[in-house]
Amino acid sequence: MDNSLPEKAYLAALALADGLGGVSLARVMRFFDSAAEAWQNGTVNDYLAAGLTMPQAKSVTAHAAARCDLPQQLMELCDKKGITLIGIDEDLYPRLLREIYAPPVVLYCRGKLIPEDKCLAMVGSRRMTPYGKKAAELIANGLANAGAAVVSGAAYGIDGASHAGALKTNGGRTIAVLGCGVDVAYPRAHTKLLEEIAERGAVISEYPPGTKPQAGFFPMRNRIIAGMSHGTVVIEAAERSGSLITAEFALSEGRDVFAVPGSIFSVTSEGTNRLILHGAKLVRSAADVIAEYPWLQPDNQKSAADKGTTAAGLQLSPEEQQVYDLLLPDTPLTVDDIIFRLHGQGDASNVAFVLLQLEMKGFIETDANHGYTKNVI
Repeated sequence: MDNSLPEKAYLAALALADGLGGVSLARVMRFFDSAAEAWQNGTVNDYLAAGLTMPQAKSVTAHAAARCDLPQQLMELCDKKGITLIGIDEDLYPRLLREIYAPPVVLYCRGKLIPEDKCLAMVGSRRMTPYGKKAAELIANGLANAGAAVVSGAAYGIDGASHAGALKTNGGRTIAVLGCGVDVAYPRAHTKLLEEIAERGAVISEYPPGTKPQAGFFPMRNRIIAGMSHGTVVIEAAERSGSLITAEFALSEGRDVFAVPGSIFSVTSEGTNRLILHGAKLVRSAADVIAEYPWLQPDNQKSAADKGTTAAGLQLSPEEQQVYDLLLPDTPLTVDDIIFRLHGQGDASNVAFVLLQLEMKGFIETDANHGYTKNVI
């Protein structure tokens, strides 16, 4: 038997056999002394004795025979691309994830997983509203400030906003779980975001490098997001959405589920409002989540805007503070709206200049329609 490769290389190769899922792999590992033995010496009869079906037994033996060099190839590919392969029995493997039903036997990782990470998941709609974006950024920022690692799926919408909010914290960590290889930027528009996540946290997947995204991979990805997290915060989810699947995974594993309420008229909040109706904890800010976990540090979770400064430590002038206080985090206001709300209490002719100063300092944001919103981070 070739003992030059680590056990995780053979586990990774076995996991790629057609029709062999986590439960089946667990049966195989209970039967054989090692994954190396199963890969190199397993017969159809052995796999049948291990509890696999005949199609599964034939599939895995044919897979091993046709791709006998696959364990070596996987290790070389990971080494070439700077990817860490983590086996389920290694210390780097997330402890909570190991406890779920049918956990992935290996994880591929860009960046660094830290065993001491206290993970909290944040998921929601790809079609987020300005309200959802601000809520995700603010809550993720607060959780990261309090010492949590924010876990999400790097998708458009709430996922991306959650990662971005965590990254705006000094030393904040965030983990992206992908439904493709960790070397595949999906969605492509998040290439830069994924690079930053890998630098400041980790990008992980159960799929080998080069794997393209497929629809069936994303529910499996969701179980990892929920499985490695103490709780899951849902922001803007329709009645039928992947975010609710993640919440269901969390509930099935006895983990906490939180939900940010939305308008009763918003389609994207139907799912979150129903979660609250059925017992999910209502979340108004990061503090509502932090209160559930004594190991988080509530004193650290105040955002820069709450403190009256930006990350650069810039202060607001009285005139800037007056305009800033009029703005909302989720409803863009035009210059005319702001002038109307001043009601003669400020210099209307100076509003455009004040807004420019606030934007340059990072206190506010403007959209394509020249609407201004408060930057709460």
